[in-house]
Amino acid sequence: MKYTVLPQILMTHFVRPCTLHSMKLSLSEAHKRLPELVRQVRKDAGAKVEIMVRDEVVAELRAALPEPEPGAAAKKLVELMRRLPKHRGRKTNVSTHVKEHLYGSGAKSR
Repeated sequence: MKYTVLPQILMTHFVRPCTLHSMKLSLSEAHKRLPELVRQVRKDAGAKVEIMVRDEVVAELRAALPEPEPGAAAKKLVELMRRLPKHRGRKTNVSTHVKEHLYGSGAKSR
């Protein structure tokens, strides 16, 4: 009978290993088990391994986030702009009347 050893769990090959979403290991333990940890994180995208030095988390091993498709940000921006309310009233050329816009209608230029 084949056995799979996971941290503090002993299972047969008939039982699927449960998802360990967060695991804390010392640096030396993570170094020893790195190939196994990489396989585990690749298999379960929600899993992460925290690497500790002197009871302080110094690193984290987790699956890489998928790359967004090209142009996704521009599509979202256009979608957002379409949902914004339209400007009402006449357009104002702010650059020709900067002081008036900043200081009010009584502002005089030097």
